[in-house]
Amino acid sequence: MTTHRPPATTTLWRPTGPEELALVAASGWRAWPPRLPEQPIFYPVLNEDYAIRIARDWNVPASGAGYVTRFEVDTEFLKRYPVQQAGGETILELWVPAEELTEFNQHLVGEIQVVHEFR
Repeated sequence: MTTHRPPATTTLWRPTGPEELALVAASGWRAWPPRLPEQPIFYPVLNEDYAIRIARDWNVPASGAGYVTRFEVDTEFLKRYPVQQAGGETILELWVPAEELTEFNQHLVGEIQVVHEFR
């Protein structure tokens, strides 16, 4: 008898505003919405603290609320996206081209969860 093992996963975070979060909720918490034309890259981040800073310091002033989401992605699939250091040593993110977001969503494991809310 063969047992099916779930894929190894990597935890990612994404700071988001209310509009994007509403689209995630509409997906059943299973997918990130397509990027807008002025958003060629989807940027999930590799640590919660960085996501909190963006949600609190950027999303709240821009849209009145900021949320930090946490989600799991198949680790093997993520190997195609090198980790990008976008500032200090803990400012780490992945750069997923907008045209690959549908495939990225297919490698989410479980639901996207809201773990922090700022107003």
